[in-house]
Amino acid sequence: MGSFMYIAILLLAIISTVHSCPPSDREALLSFRAALNESYLGIFNSWKGYDCCHEWYGVSCDPTTHRVADINLRGESEDPLFEKAHRTGYMTGITGPIPSCITSLPFLRIIDLVGNKLTGSIPSTIGRLSRLTVLNVAENQLTGYIPRSLTNLSSLMHLDLRNNFIYGNIPTNFGKLRMLSRALLSRNKLTGHIPYSISYIYRLSDLDLSLNKLSGSIPPSLGKMHVLATLNLDGNNITGTIPPSLINSRINILNLSKNTIEGYIPDSFDERSYFMVMDLSYNKLKGRIPKSISSATFIGHLDVSHNHLCGQIPEGSPFDHLEASSFTYNDCLCGKPLKPCH
Repeated sequence: MGSFMYIAILLLAIISTVHSCPPSDREALLSFRAALNESYLGIFNSWKGYDCCHEWYGVSCDPTTHRVADINLRGESEDPLFEKAHRTGYMTGITGPIPSCITSLPFLRIIDLVGNKLTGSIPSTIGRLSRLTVLNVAENQLTGYIPRSLTNLSSLMHLDLRNNFIYGNIPTNFGKLRMLSRALLSRNKLTGHIPYSISYIYRLSDLDLSLNKLSGSIPPSLGKMHVLATLNLDGNNITGTIPPSLINSRINILNLSKNTIEGYIPDSFDERSYFMVMDLSYNKLKGRIPKSISSATFIGHLDVSHNHLCGQIPEGSPFDHLEASSFTYNDCLCGKPLKPCH
């Protein structure tokens, strides 16, 4: 009977080992924990035992392979853990650099570390994670460049680097990220030109490069992208003219405000032009507001204030529902909703 019990216990041990995460994944997670600090809630205290797939806070595994698939350590959460600590949705934040050992988890699909106090740069070996679909490190204190290897993440669909201190150029071969649907890079210190290769990302629907230090002109090819719906380039040092391709594209939120864009507003509006928002304010645009703008299917909010525009504001839609503030601080615009033309 004793030997039977021993065999049963041994079998249970083998089965539990088979269904737990492999030692290499566990070691990588323990190295990850060792490099970081989160003292308020002690969430890393749950990272104990041999099975990192079971009750390790923020860690999820693939049910078939039992490999670590998701690391979700958001600085804000609806988790009951936060309620118990009487912190409605916020922890003081994980501090420290993103450890490079995170790239030793080859089955990772999601890295979500938004809203912490992480410092240092994105690991240069991030490109090893060939299965990664989501990389969200927004709202931290990250510095350094966007790693060149990041463009090797051929499965990446969602990239969010907003609100950090990341500097340098956007990699010229950014267009290799062919599966990307959202690229959110706003509020950093990025410099250089907008890479032409972005227009190769045929699934891209949301591109936000606002509030950086980008320069050069807008690639006209962005207006020829099939699903690009939101283009935010406001608050940069962009020069050149507005490509006509942006006007009759599939873009319906276009924000080019607070740059040094020159020339005329393209007279190329037609029935394909459908803008919920078109903000061209605080630039160096000149000339008239083009008459073809009246042939746009819809323009919800238009702002051309703080430019050098002149002449009569066209009548009818969309101008009959816009306020004077959309047209103020130009050289000599007139007509409703401003003062009459003489």
